[in-house]
Parts: sequence; structure tokens; C-alpha cells
Amino acid sequence: MNPRRKKRLTIVSSILVGLSVVAGLVLYALSQNIDLFYTPKEILQGKEDTDLRPVIGQRLRIGGLVVPGSVKRDENSLKVSFKLADMRMPMVFNDSDPMVTVHYDGILPDLFREGQGIVANGILTSEAIIDASEVLAKHDENYMPPELADAMKNGEAPKGMHGKAAYDKG
Repeated sequence: MNPRRKKRLTIVSSILVGLSVVAGLVLYALSQNIDLFYTPKEILQGKEDTDLRPVIGQRLRIGGLVVPGSVKRDENSLKVSFKLADMRMPMVFNDSDPMVTVHYDGILPDLFREGQGIVANGILTSEAIIDASEVLAKHDENYMPPELADAMKNGEAPKGMHGKAAYDKG
């Protein structure tokens, strides 16, 4: 092999190794920010297809229903804790159902209430306890702002509504 060809091969090999290292570092950095979604049952019993369970200290996202009667608020701070269970109908829960306790320190969304579906981002601190950094309340697709509902009941078109929606009364 002549020296010129050897030099080119060395340069190309160095570039490929450098790109591989950069790609590996980027993927490692992104893996630190991944929040995997779990339900309370999946946290306690593992995912159905893989039996994969989150490890303590893992960041995750959990979704479920707030168990009625489980919301406990601290009177001196914004701390609140509540239990989450899997979404199901009818909403009757017993102690044998898989439930996870969520601790949150902050202002809860306006739509948060018992029996409501929520999604929480946080860290698994023990087998069934999550320290949430964010709580998001879900609403159904039939949600309508109160002002719009009142205006439609009175048969008037709210400001900014035009066309067929402004004249439908029903």
C-alpha cells in the first residue's frame, strides 16, 4: 500500500471513529431525559409483554385515576399526596387493586379532582411511591369552557364565533 493511500485510510478511519463517539455521547445524553410511560399496575407488576418494571430512582411518567378519598393536603404548604389506580369502569376501587402513591409539592391544575384522570412526571422513590415534579389533569373531548356553555344555553353567539357555530342553538 502506498503512503498516500495509507494516509487517506487513516483520516477516513479517524473521522468514522470520531462520528461514532459523538453519536454514542448524544444517545447517552438523550437516554438520561427519557420518561417512560407506566400505569400503576405496570409499576407494581411489570409490563405485560416484557415484565419490565421501573427501578427505584428512574424518571417516569404515570397515568391513572385519582382514587376517591385518597387526596391528602398539607395545611401549611402546597404538598399533596394521592393514590392513582388504573382507569376502569365503574370507578369502584378496593385495597387489592394495584395503586401507587404520588407525592407532589406545587399548585395542582384546576381540573384536578378525585376520580379524574391525570398524568404525573416524576421519580420512583420506592416500589409504589412517586415523587412528582409535574401533574397534568386530563379532560374529556367534550370539554367546553363555562362561558361558551352559558352563552349557548342563552341562545347567543359568543364573541369571536362566526359562521354555522354562531347560529346553531343546540
